[in-house]
Amino acid sequence: MSKKTILVVDDERDIVELIDYNLTRAGYAVLQAFDGQAALSRARSDQPDLIILDLMLPGIDGVDVCRQLKASEATAGIPIIMLTARTEEADIVLGLELGADDYVTKPFSPRVLVSRVRAVLRRKEATMDSPGRILKAGGLSLDTERFEVTAGGKVLELTVTEFKILEFLMRGRGRVYDRYKIVDAVRGEDVIVIDRTVDVHIAALRKKLGAYGSCIETVRGVGYKFRYRSGEDETSG
Repeated sequence: MSKKTILVVDDERDIVELIDYNLTRAGYAVLQAFDGQAALSRARSDQPDLIILDLMLPGIDGVDVCRQLKASEATAGIPIIMLTARTEEADIVLGLELGADDYVTKPFSPRVLVSRVRAVLRRKEATMDSPGRILKAGGLSLDTERFEVTAGGKVLELTVTEFKILEFLMRGRGRVYDRYKIVDAVRGEDVIVIDRTVDVHIAALRKKLGAYGSCIETVRGVGYKFRYRSGEDETSG
């Protein structure tokens, strides 16, 4: 299984190196950014699994970085832990209202920060694993209990791999996933898939989905995402 990737954003390089060292020891892959613009660029291009974001940044501050990330379909699903010297309640509330998942104040314990990272990632995975039995996007419906997909009222004959890929992409709607993350998400005793065959499974799935095949978008040089444009989609349990 590939390592979870954490993007650390802070203009104080010694703090970034300290966090990098502790996260690397804990088994994570670490990306670094030292200002707001670099943070936005790296988040969009690398699609990290989580972002540790300082509020006090040169140029675009952390609040605006968080606001822009959460406003974009491609990055809205990335969890954010805000790291800052600000301790006023108003700042904490603002960060959480913008969509941050947790808030850690400086000075901080590296061990506590790593523990917070693990906790946020566990919550995210739990949400993706069981957030509802039926996923819908307009006339496209996926029922995890019946193992059934319908498009325009017609039941589709999907393989186990195709079903699991579609479910994974629909649950992470708007988020871009590379081939390795798709493999990690759908691999199991009943599914044999490697990164080189993901494109083949996607092509077959698109063909079976017919008019809904365009919901699975290719992001060149990165991977795939599920996007439904009409605004009619919903998830129910």
